[in-house]
Amino acid sequence: MSSNQFDLVVVGGGPAGYAAALAASSSGLNVGLVERDLLGGTCLHRGCIPAKELLETATVHRTVLGAGEFGVVTSTPTIDFSATQNRKRAVVDRLFNGVNQLLQSKQVTVFSGTGRLKTGRTVTVQHNDGTEQILTGESVVLAAGSVPRTIPGFEIDGEIVLTSNEVLELQALPGRAAIIGGGAIGCEFASMLADLGTEITILESMTQLIPGADSDIAKALKRSFNKRGITSITGSSVTGHSPHPNGTMVHLNDGTDVDVEMVIVCVGRRPYADHLGLEGTSIEVDESGFVVVDELCRTAEEHVYAVGDLIATPQLAHVAFAEAMLAVRDMVGENPTPIDYLKVPWAIYCHPEVAFAGMTEEQARQAGHDVAVVKHHFAGNARAMIVNETDGMVKVIAERRPDGSAGQLLGVHLIGPWATEQLSQGYLAVNWEATIDEIAEFIQPHPTLSELFGEAVLDLAGRALHG
Repeated sequence: MSSNQFDLVVVGGGPAGYAAALAASSSGLNVGLVERDLLGGTCLHRGCIPAKELLETATVHRTVLGAGEFGVVTSTPTIDFSATQNRKRAVVDRLFNGVNQLLQSKQVTVFSGTGRLKTGRTVTVQHNDGTEQILTGESVVLAAGSVPRTIPGFEIDGEIVLTSNEVLELQALPGRAAIIGGGAIGCEFASMLADLGTEITILESMTQLIPGADSDIAKALKRSFNKRGITSITGSSVTGHSPHPNGTMVHLNDGTDVDVEMVIVCVGRRPYADHLGLEGTSIEVDESGFVVVDELCRTAEEHVYAVGDLIATPQLAHVAFAEAMLAVRDMVGENPTPIDYLKVPWAIYCHPEVAFAGMTEEQARQAGHDVAVVKHHFAGNARAMIVNETDGMVKVIAERRPDGSAGQLLGVHLIGPWATEQLSQGYLAVNWEATIDEIAEFIQPHPTLSELFGEAVLDLAGRALHG
């Protein structure tokens, strides 16, 4: 093959794109990857990784503040946010170098520029110097990612009105901030900023925080936020704002106002297909801008796939990884099983953390299941007491059999300490369609946070020790 002909051309070098390139290379394909910005994409540079790094700074600050309860005497901690940002950049740079090295080791050819799809699986690459290069592939994967959504009346200026992109580059913390959107991103920023001393008001138009989470988990999060001084206003939308010398006044549809120094818009992300040239192909785009695909991520253009934030599936890096591998497995003829998106793991890194997989109680009932439900709280968990993190619970939802006993596990929902690390056993059980009796046979280590899941399962099996 010449240098411009590949088995696979990938457009986009974020999690979905570089995962597709690595998976295809491991399957013996010759791969070209086009990236217009930085390899690693939003997740590495303006999303998952830098956000979690700042959340970890907030955790350290919170831990030092509470050190006295453990007999560790400290002075009141102060924040050097420039040092925080330096550490964040160091972590991002290290991972960025790792992605580059992985692609090099797999002999993936990387093209720096903007990729645009033409018919016949041809991709033109517009380089920054104005030159153009033409690539062809037996298959093409579109993985152009997403950008923050904005809302009318809140033009992003980077000073008073910000998106997640600008928040992650802050050099100083505001005294008061309103966060428009109480989803995963909004709740993570609210938690981080509140821990570091900012007075936070969350404005969410839906009836609960983290729409899509189980309602009991959402209520528990709102109570926890309230105890920490975070105001959460749900079921209310913004109508505009009026800047003033010290910030701006945010107007709500019920006639009330919120006076803040900064507004952070966290209303989700839109697919970024702007430069892909899809109008010249048979690829369909829905009313929200997402590329239409089938259950194997195939578009209407033959041998062209779309994955990650470009399609209407959960905008999660680990889902993007899975879609990339699914697409590659299909193109090499492995007949893969489609992803069951209802059972993918969700992880929100606010304090307390939230994690879940499978059906919420509401979804299970709407699907026609007679359900058995238990909730066990960390307040009675020994390990939670030891680490002084007793806020939260585990909620387990199972199908109720005709005899009244609990059968197949339908959903696992956690809020509490290290919930994101605890979810794995519940996630595996949900996806293996395990029954409560089967799970109850496993021995949980003690004392651990994760044994609370085991205790909840024992409760459903009628054998609870501490319930």
